[in-house]
Amino acid sequence: MTSTWTLLHAGLHRVLKERHLLQQHQRLLMAVSGGQDSLCLAKLLLDLQPKWQWDLAIGHCDHRWRTDSAANAAFVQELAQTWQVPYFQQTAMTKLESEAMARAWRYPALSTLAQANGYSAVVTGHTASDRAETLLFNLVRGSGADGLQALTWKRPLTPEVTLVRPLLEITRAETAEFCRQFQLPIWPDATNQDLSYARNRIRLEVFSYLRTHFNPQVDRTLAQTAELLHADVDYLEQAAAKLLQQAQGEEAGLNRKVLQAAPIALQRRAVRRWLETLLPVASSFEHVEKVVVLITAPNCSQSDPLPGGAIARVEGDWIRLKKQVAP
Repeated sequence: MTSTWTLLHAGLHRVLKERHLLQQHQRLLMAVSGGQDSLCLAKLLLDLQPKWQWDLAIGHCDHRWRTDSAANAAFVQELAQTWQVPYFQQTAMTKLESEAMARAWRYPALSTLAQANGYSAVVTGHTASDRAETLLFNLVRGSGADGLQALTWKRPLTPEVTLVRPLLEITRAETAEFCRQFQLPIWPDATNQDLSYARNRIRLEVFSYLRTHFNPQVDRTLAQTAELLHADVDYLEQAAAKLLQQAQGEEAGLNRKVLQAAPIALQRRAVRRWLETLLPVASSFEHVEKVVVLITAPNCSQSDPLPGGAIARVEGDWIRLKKQVAP
């Protein structure tokens, strides 16, 4: 596939080399929905293929939650034929009733396609705009820094398959302009305009307001904030893992003296990690705080009940989780 070399081509080529996101001769499954971001991704990778010698294919997920989903899938399959790349499709067994359900199903579906056909990476068209919107969406829901770091450049889907998002420096406005420049046919998704979805309200109303009244480059600015937070979270998680190892020792609890010497940021992360191995559900901010206050509490202090009916109790220098005794 021949193409004019654009700034987006040059930028993606640079990002791939600097961040070591993809390797030469790698087998890549491009996730293509038919929307502008995924079409921009596919064309960029196809244009860069002679330089990287990738083995490229298109993977499409038919969620069956839109009435035009079968026609959408046929459209993407025709694109794959036009571009002369293999096409693989995963169709949901039952109709998925919500965007959240579709999102939860999509990554396992793509990883299944990749594994079954020998592709080591699934590549998606998430942009800086997606990253910014995810950060803001998680912020208003009360997420900590872990949620605010938002979409990362890569993460494992399975031991054999990696998810890679190479467009996180490119905004949605830039992918739209790229598609116009190369006259790429975009499948119209009416659900993107449906304001009953919270993410659409953030995209269409909140970000429009922020660009107009505060910062025209808010997408890029918040995406850069997410990038900074990712590095911070990674460092803190490594430090918290070491602290937890020191605080546990050989005992079934947490050593309060070890924790007292650490900053509150690491105390909270170490306690959260500890609770994650003991509670039947994911620990919330409130659960973590119930244990953190015990680090400096008097002997025999205890928490309110935690999920599963357990309580955290101070026993000298130790905090231990105890099953609550029925009266």
